[in-house]
Amino acid sequence: MLHRSVRALSSHRSPVPQLTWATAARRPPDIATILLSWGGNDGRPVVVLADDDGAITSNLAPFLDRAGFTVHIASDGEAALELVERLDPDGCILDVLMPGPDGREVLRRLRAAGRWLPVVLLTQVGESGERAIALDEGADDYLNKPFDPYELLARLRAVLRRARPGRRPLSAAPTLRAGDLRMDRISRRAWLKDAELVLTPKAALLLDYLITHPDELLTRDRLLEVLWGFEFPVGTRAVDNRIAELTSSAGQAAGGARARRARSPCAATQPPGTCRR
Repeated sequence: MLHRSVRALSSHRSPVPQLTWATAARRPPDIATILLSWGGNDGRPVVVLADDDGAITSNLAPFLDRAGFTVHIASDGEAALELVERLDPDGCILDVLMPGPDGREVLRRLRAAGRWLPVVLLTQVGESGERAIALDEGADDYLNKPFDPYELLARLRAVLRRARPGRRPLSAAPTLRAGDLRMDRISRRAWLKDAELVLTPKAALLLDYLITHPDELLTRDRLLEVLWGFEFPVGTRAVDNRIAELTSSAGQAAGGARARRARSPCAATQPPGTCRR
């Protein structure tokens, strides 16, 4: 299961850093910026890690370094913004509850300034609605504390793969397209060709997440967290039901399109796509 504490993980994988976020005391920053570079300027991806908890940063930075990243640490929101301005990094990992401007405020400022670098939020928020707002504000992904560092690594690599330099990420796009499927993210409405899909809010949220996370392996646990929140008391079948809803709605929309074509006067004599209205 992906959502296990780092302490539990470390008992099975000895090389994993001992990230003890759940028990470590929150520490105020000693200075505005801690500039610890764990890598070199050798073409490795550069990441800003912003968190005021030294138990997180002192262990996570070398872990990411061993995974091939150059990591710069900021202990508060202002320091994170300064590092992004100076370094122009490939991505950011932001703690939502750090002092100064928090992670979401840092994210808003970056997006307002036209900086579309990938951002992963580290959150304590259990409600899916709160994290859905963060995604709407431009976060590429989020991870709930306490977390598995290997999962963070996978998420970071995934958002970097999806990144389009200088362009809005999929998570910040007002309209999404995948083949014949089109989704208006503001109204949460979707169409398959010209037929609108009839979806519940949860199914629409699931569809949004699937489109904005292409080429990723998503577990039921991850989708449960996205749709209902990490602590929400709901069974795993809830995800299956929403998948079935998407499949059924898409099938009905496709069937309606075929029925409309069958009623067309030229449908019986002309190949598909050649009928003129």
